[in-house]
Amino acid sequence: MSLRRQFSSFVVIGLIATAAHYAVLISLKELAHWSVIPATLSGFCLGGLVSYILNRRHTFASDRTHAEAGWRFFAVSATGFFLTWGLMRLFVVAWGAPYLPAQMVTTGLVMFWNFGANRHWTFRSRVAT
Repeated sequence: MSLRRQFSSFVVIGLIATAAHYAVLISLKELAHWSVIPATLSGFCLGGLVSYILNRRHTFASDRTHAEAGWRFFAVSATGFFLTWGLMRLFVVAWGAPYLPAQMVTTGLVMFWNFGANRHWTFRSRVAT
């Protein structure tokens, strides 16, 4: 699959995962009255699960087993988790930005990290091409 098509697939799946993330974020923030940082990180976890399942199959068509790809995806996601935490803390807590625009910017920035790391490490074919 070409880089362009792979990135396009990643973006579409990212929109689905982001919808799951934001649904949890907004529900926990607005309905359960959680503070924004735990709410967004909870959403990040659900979005990550959706992302793994769909990207492994559709974007990267990986030949790695779940045991191999799973821990790698977790490591990439953990980095993305801490990037999300740091950026949201900076934007919302330190700078006083509204949480949804801050989350949108954060999502865009973390997306590039996730795509590159998952493409080149998590789901890269075990067989040299």
